[in-house]
Amino acid sequence: MKPLEDFLIVDFSQFLSGPSAGLRLADLGARVIKIERRGGGDICRSLYTSDLEMNGASSVFHAINRNKESFAADLHDADDRELVTALLLKADVMIHNFRPGVMERLGFDYASVSAINPGIVYGEISGYGNEGPWKQKPGQDLLLQSLTGLTSLTGNAGSGPVAMGLSIVDMLAGAHLAQGLLACLYQKAMHGNGGLVQVSMLESAFDFQFETITTFLNDGRVLPLRTEKNNANAYLGAPYGIYQTADGHIALAMGSIPVLAELLSCEELIVFKDSAQAFDQRDLIKTILAGHLLTGTTAHWLSRLEPADIWCADVLSWDQLSSHEAFAALNMIQDVQMSDGYSYRTTRCPIRIDGELLTSSVGSPKLGQDNEQIRNEFNQIKTIHEA
Repeated sequence: MKPLEDFLIVDFSQFLSGPSAGLRLADLGARVIKIERRGGGDICRSLYTSDLEMNGASSVFHAINRNKESFAADLHDADDRELVTALLLKADVMIHNFRPGVMERLGFDYASVSAINPGIVYGEISGYGNEGPWKQKPGQDLLLQSLTGLTSLTGNAGSGPVAMGLSIVDMLAGAHLAQGLLACLYQKAMHGNGGLVQVSMLESAFDFQFETITTFLNDGRVLPLRTEKNNANAYLGAPYGIYQTADGHIALAMGSIPVLAELLSCEELIVFKDSAQAFDQRDLIKTILAGHLLTGTTAHWLSRLEPADIWCADVLSWDQLSSHEAFAALNMIQDVQMSDGYSYRTTRCPIRIDGELLTSSVGSPKLGQDNEQIRNEFNQIKTIHEA
């Protein structure tokens, strides 16, 4: 039995942040009913991150909405609103990620929902919070990366701002919401009361940088300086970075420069014996190191460094990783199937409980595929509520 079996989640969210929280709760065993706009559904259904269309919807929709049900509704229609209200009467959790004021206008804000279901745990993600001059800005990942300093940490010193190649702020906000919801569900189990969990993408992006922000605030507000070559962390000295080799790349984390000089047979590095030089002269050290590593293959350098317990790694592309035995040992890929028989491969939940993998064979829902079942199941509750 999974930890959240018998829990009902009513999820109004779309795009990535809110649905990723719903996905994690579904992985933990909860029943997640996705409330979608009748006629169009979650905008993410048509948000293509590539030219890959899978069974009429984008690959990202399938990745983040597996193991859920879909109820298509018009929240301005009286009958649909009553059915959604019936769902909320029985729900343990409600999730949305609309801009501030939207749920108030629809009548499904926390005050309204908790009035009919005082025990509900209500979770919301906004882009910038409910206060401040940015609160109505669109909560889009690239914009949040840019506004919160994240793009100033990646890339070499002269490259300008560089965005991460993932919707990292969306995923962080979703993870934070899931954490808050689980904490509130525990509070409910112990004390019987629900609660309101609020997360903003802005705060999630700040929290993601807690190390660098703490350093900045306590170091005279000096901005972090990226290295000119092979930058991987603006606050760490050489050799920290990714380097090209004769046939690929190698990643080097923290390490003693004199030790590296000996192991790599790099005479030019021997003079950097003072540990402070690893930061003060990191550009010069990285330049020397980069030139030297080009003279051998990745396997050659790893064969010298790994036996000495130096923190290093091969740099793999997805095709290389997916065919590696270390990846196969994780069983990270699962096959899922939609209600119409369409099947696809995707990742599983990364959490193990009591040694067991949290997997499910249920794929993403077709828009409104569960309307009839949900209406039959909850119409009686709707009738009682109306009476």
